[in-house]
Amino acid sequence: MELNLSTLAKHFSDETAAWELVEKMRWPDGPVCPHCGDRNRAYFIKPRNGQRTTSTGKVTYRRLWKCKVCRKPFSVLVGTIFERSQVPLSKWLLALYLMSASKNGVAANELRRILGVTQPTAWFMLHRLREAMATGFPRSLISGTVVADETYVGGEPKNRHASAYKERDGRGTEKVPVVSLIDTATGEVRSHVVANVDGLTLGRILMGNVDPVGSTLVTDQFKGYNLAGSFFSKHETVNHSAGEYVRDGFTTNRIEGFFSQTKRSIDGTHHHVSREHLHRYVSEHDFRFSTCKLSDTARMEKIVEQAEGRRLTYRRVTGD
Repeated sequence: MELNLSTLAKHFSDETAAWELVEKMRWPDGPVCPHCGDRNRAYFIKPRNGQRTTSTGKVTYRRLWKCKVCRKPFSVLVGTIFERSQVPLSKWLLALYLMSASKNGVAANELRRILGVTQPTAWFMLHRLREAMATGFPRSLISGTVVADETYVGGEPKNRHASAYKERDGRGTEKVPVVSLIDTATGEVRSHVVANVDGLTLGRILMGNVDPVGSTLVTDQFKGYNLAGSFFSKHETVNHSAGEYVRDGFTTNRIEGFFSQTKRSIDGTHHHVSREHLHRYVSEHDFRFSTCKLSDTARMEKIVEQAEGRRLTYRRVTGD
């Protein structure tokens, strides 16, 4: 069934239905024990007297399973970004849908109003979802035709106080550099927030993500790519300064479109993103661009699938 706001409505108001839906998305072939990895040999623990309560007597809708092999109890949230969250799963489900269906992402204040939670809670929920959207490590090397380019994220220096304003454009700007690669065959994007865009930094990123043997690197004429480009079978360039955007069928237009969409989201949805957390927002847009051909339902299922093993604590996010 295709999931949208209409078909998901009952799951937003029924906590039990929300749990059952997340179980179907994470365990399409039956429950898997997060402790020992055993499949399909867990049984559902029915609550006494028709409802389950916590140690303090509060009613909980948590669906509990027990593994027949290791004899340990577990729920669908164990080992995921949702573990130990005090937010009802029905609210998590709505946040998950909004992050999957929204092209420009969701602002923390917007989610706060929709879910009726505090701003720090909404902010932390979104960072947990971004953690699940990030590409896991270690990454396999991509090959074929790969387009690479860099952009700069941050406020315009001219908007600062006159005492702090410095006229620096291009690669001399004080904005934060982001280097991105696109596999033209699959559409996968891999972005990296870096301190600078010198040849060593660009080479480290390219060699860490791409198999140069038999691959073609496509860039603009920035000399920083020349060293790494020499290891590729081909290094094709387009000369933007001369008004050239396509040469012999090679172009960087696709990655320019990705940068444009990412900046529209940051400027229009979030308005400001700190340097400390920029990599999380970039990972979110990598995921959204790489899965643009998937339906919203498939994108939700993929986030739940990647949520396993991605626990993120508030202390780890804030550094407190």
